[in-house]
Amino acid sequence: MQARLKWVDGVCFMGETGSGHAVVMDGAPEGGGRNLGPRPMELVLLGTAGCTSYDVITILKKSRQDVRDCWVDIQADRADADPKVFTRIHFHFVVVGRELKPDAVERAIKLSAEKYCSASIMLAKTADITHDFELRED
Repeated sequence: MQARLKWVDGVCFMGETGSGHAVVMDGAPEGGGRNLGPRPMELVLLGTAGCTSYDVITILKKSRQDVRDCWVDIQADRADADPKVFTRIHFHFVVVGRELKPDAVERAIKLSAEKYCSASIMLAKTADITHDFELRED
């Protein structure tokens, strides 16, 4: 895996992934930024949510669950002192489908958290990570 990050101006950076996708990162105005893009640590949370959601959807589809939609709301706390690592992260999954089995969703989330999602497993070294979910019928 490869990536490149290029400084643009102030605290604004342009990142380019090895697959050719670009993202702008910037700081808040009070920190010298112009608020042109998400903060780097926000991207860490989004990347982790993407990693675990990928796992959950894949596992549910393999277990023949009729998933129609899924999103994850994330709440996180960081340490007050540098390095301001994440200390607590909570993932709330909302899974929409037809006749979804709660046990299958719980299992998929657990497998992702404990076995497959490298981002979550890495962040669990400093953060208390919790998960819950709700099911909605489509």
